Amino acid sequence: MGRWLASLACACIWPAWAAGAAGDAAGPAGVTPEESRAIATLGPWPPPRRRDPGNRVSGQPLAIELGRQLFRDPRMSAVSYIACVTCHQPDRAFTDSKARAHGMGDLPRNTPALANLSLQHWYGWGGGADSVWMASIRPILDSREFDGSGALVVRLFAREPELAACYRRVFGASPLVDPERTVINVGKALAAFVETLVTARTPFDEFRDAIVRGDARGAAAYPDAALRGLRLFVGRGGCIACHSGPNFSDGRFHAGTAPADGIAAAVERSLHDNGRLRDARDLLASRFNLRGAYNDDPSRRNAAATRGLRLDAAMAGRFRTPSLRNVAVTAPYFHDGRTDRLADAARHAGAPAAEPLRIGEVDDLAAFLSTLTDAHGARRPWNPAGLTDCR
Repeated sequence: MGRWLASLACACIWPAWAAGAAGDAAGPAGVTPEESRAIATLGPWPPPRRRDPGNRVSGQPLAIELGRQLFRDPRMSAVSYIACVTCHQPDRAFTDSKARAHGMGDLPRNTPALANLSLQHWYGWGGGADSVWMASIRPILDSREFDGSGALVVRLFAREPELAACYRRVFGASPLVDPERTVINVGKALAAFVETLVTARTPFDEFRDAIVRGDARGAAAYPDAALRGLRLFVGRGGCIACHSGPNFSDGRFHAGTAPADGIAAAVERSLHDNGRLRDARDLLASRFNLRGAYNDDPSRRNAAATRGLRLDAAMAGRFRTPSLRNVAVTAPYFHDGRTDRLADAARHAGAPAAEPLRIGEVDDLAAFLSTLTDAHGARRPWNPAGLTDCR
């Protein structure tokens, strides 16, 4: 399950639309027509809610509440003190503020933020899951995270009759009979909850909508530094090439940038993280992927991308482009958490540009990125759906 930019070395190019209407008159806030067209593609927000066809309880209020309760329950772990909330903390934007995650042991990657996951297709930095529910199952069974098992998950329900009753209401079966099916259903309940974690509107969204409707007065409230940074983002900086669309992510995998020499490089070598290649191999080998029996979509159309996935050595060292929404409150940044400061991340990511970003431009780009954060900031609502208990 996003920190921003995933150590991307995206080609910083003039977007194709930039060659068009250079002579046209500027619009609100002095934005050119080509800039306006690019800005328009970064919305509207929020997106329409959609249910996951591979998860039959997606969007169901009782399943969401069951998932919310399981999200903070540590008894699915081998040591009974690690839960989803250990790394995905509501008062830290559902991250943990650490460079790299730690569960039963140290993990090689930064904890990704959970907001807006329903807009992605691959999950995790390397795309090791093809559904939100598979991504919810993986940490439970991973020896480095929960080190859990079907037996531990069943034991939780055996000890909690009220939770077991809620499970029966959601899934129409006992959680005590088939441990693997119980783990799958727990993943689907967790996914139903995670799908409700959608970021709210931001100052950028207000500006974007004003530009689209030609509202000069509405656009005038946007900070000057943020506007300069936005122009870099959609123009010379080329950031929009990878951080595209309303969620500021193309959902694809790009080659990571090399760390600096010294300690960072030594740590990178010691981790031996080959990104997409390893995760794609694990995904294809898993019986929990969308090709398997646990996919609830009878048409299996949602498994097309997984069926078409082929391992390739070029996948090594590639990581998924995360969303930039709420990026100002999800430090540290990149798949390895290499930097804590948004300006440093902007400087690092801007390095491949044909003309390197200047100091003032780095600050402007960081100012723009800060306007992608909603009013909640780091303190996300713990009960965003406003649900009651599971009874």
